[in-house]
Amino acid sequence: MAGKSHHLLPDFTPTISRATSFVRTPGESTPLLQEDSAERGAGPSTKAHGSNGANSPSTRSTEEPNTTWGWVKLRSRYYLPATVWVPNYSLSQLSGDFLSALTIASILIPQSMSYATSLAKLDAASGLFGAAIPGIVYALLGSCRTLNVGPEAALSLIVGQSVTAIVHDMEGLTHEQEMAIALALGTVITFQVGLISFVLGIVRLGFIDVVLSRALLRGFVTAVAVVIMVEQLIPMFGLTALAHTLNPTAGTIDKIVFLVENAWTHAKPLTSAVAFGALGTLVAMRFLKKLLQSYGWRWVIFVPEVFIVVVGATIMSDAFEWHRLDVDVLGSVAMSRGGGLFELPLGKHNARFFKSTSSTAILIAVAGFLDSIVAAKQSSARFGYTISPNRELVALGAGNLVNSFIPGSLPAYGAITRSKLNADTGARSQMSSLICSAFVLLAIFFLLPALVYLPKCVLAAVVLLVVWSLLTEVPEDVEFYWKMSAWIDFALMLLTFFATVIWNVEVGIGVSVAVSLLLVVRNSSKAHIKILGRLPGTEQWKPVDENPEAEEDVQGVLIIRIRQNLDFANTGYLRERLRRVELYGPSRAHPSEPPRRDEATALVFHMADVEEIDASAAQIFSEILTTYKSRGVLVHFAQTRTGVYKSFEKAGIVKSVGETNFHRDISSAIADIEQLQGGLMAR
Repeated sequence: MAGKSHHLLPDFTPTISRATSFVRTPGESTPLLQEDSAERGAGPSTKAHGSNGANSPSTRSTEEPNTTWGWVKLRSRYYLPATVWVPNYSLSQLSGDFLSALTIASILIPQSMSYATSLAKLDAASGLFGAAIPGIVYALLGSCRTLNVGPEAALSLIVGQSVTAIVHDMEGLTHEQEMAIALALGTVITFQVGLISFVLGIVRLGFIDVVLSRALLRGFVTAVAVVIMVEQLIPMFGLTALAHTLNPTAGTIDKIVFLVENAWTHAKPLTSAVAFGALGTLVAMRFLKKLLQSYGWRWVIFVPEVFIVVVGATIMSDAFEWHRLDVDVLGSVAMSRGGGLFELPLGKHNARFFKSTSSTAILIAVAGFLDSIVAAKQSSARFGYTISPNRELVALGAGNLVNSFIPGSLPAYGAITRSKLNADTGARSQMSSLICSAFVLLAIFFLLPALVYLPKCVLAAVVLLVVWSLLTEVPEDVEFYWKMSAWIDFALMLLTFFATVIWNVEVGIGVSVAVSLLLVVRNSSKAHIKILGRLPGTEQWKPVDENPEAEEDVQGVLIIRIRQNLDFANTGYLRERLRRVELYGPSRAHPSEPPRRDEATALVFHMADVEEIDASAAQIFSEILTTYKSRGVLVHFAQTRTGVYKSFEKAGIVKSVGETNFHRDISSAIADIEQLQGGLMAR
């Protein structure tokens, strides 16, 4: 039919200036195709950045899966990254990987012990196994070369709060029974965390890292830092026994009140001196390291100040018998937990805690992945290669699943600070993770027995040092939000912070996720439309609010440019947006104000930016057009894409509007409207 000649094909030549148009030409679609292929494991070449070329385009083109073996080989590179980097590993990388692994292990070993005993309420071995086993699995399945996987402070705190709450509800337990239940809880939580992460990766939900905004994450991390700081000040003052007697399940606010009331009256002098002496030494050593680095002494980055302080405190505790002077020490830690080193994670003793720990596991899986993917993306951007969030979820999940076969295991995810230090000290491949895990395993069987006299307050000081590094990042973000006048972001950060501090970490994460989802829905439901006007003397059409010289030169005609794909969320709000711009124009106006413009007699929808429209949106759009038709308003379309036009045909919109009302450009639509208006005036 004649109307068909007006339809816009995908290869149209835009009549709108490319400076203001968001129209994507065929040549511009290539990056999108590349990103999609990268997600499937066939990312862009990293050969220029020192890779072995296994993922380069030339390799992909010469190894098409023409045979079953070729198909398996290509898929294995995606699902088992170790099949790429292990055969191509160069011994020239070994020195850097070894030094970085030794440096990270020196920090990770005392940190993991601290997180397990001070935060998770488990034993030191739980933290060390969490630092060793997941790292090995991740090195084989993970896509980030320098990510360090191990226990994290915030996640360990969530485990500890769950353990404390459940154990407290079971009255009349001995200390040995409480520890056995705590180990069972840690095992079940780690198993569920691994299962959740693994399944999320299998069903390709790695995009969840975009849900939480930076402001919410900052509020949550800052709140967790404050909660951990309060938690660690109690053992540093030697008040653990008193706090457990008075209120073992107290919240953060109650613990702050407890510290104010008892820190100066019931604190143990020697414990306090040892704890704050260790903390002061750690701070001084870090300051000295930074000072020496500024003078060019790069080698000081390899000095493990945490390991030095822990070993030094253990030696002094043994020499001066601090354990006889009422200083709590680590004590002996049994490698076997009664049934052997390896057990099924959901045995009869553990399965009863499955339901009561499910919510905790979900929170840990979400929070842990967010930290891990941020660290992985920072590393991949730094060294110029791509990662797959779905592969990261699978690798992290598998690591925790394997780890859960060790009784009393602790969840492990990637750490931003340790991963950055790992890269800074020379790590360039997953081999550094394997070597680091080997050092941790050696520490479990050979070093741990020598740390019997390690004061627990020193481990608390180690955790407090990590907390301090988290708090130092807050002023920069607050200053940025203030400078940008980002009051909504600032308010969200405060909301998340107070929800976490006043209630607990679970509530804080819940609030963060809920608010983020609401913001995503709110933003996605907004209909992004612009009123277009003609530049004088040209056939170019630009938004009138962005270009004052653009004129709406045809009386009663409103040209609307829809600048997004249409779905059920944003199309539902489109009706209200169209009515507002028709009566008030592009400027802001309160609904109580009288209309500033006359009602339109004709509408032209510029559709070049609309690539897709779903069924619900097409139905709503049809209802909107029916409303205009009942008012006698003419409706025309310009530059409609083929796919959208076909959807309009199926929805009955083309039949309702008329095929001749679909035009190749705005100018032809305006010409038809002017011709029709002239004919009506002649009558």
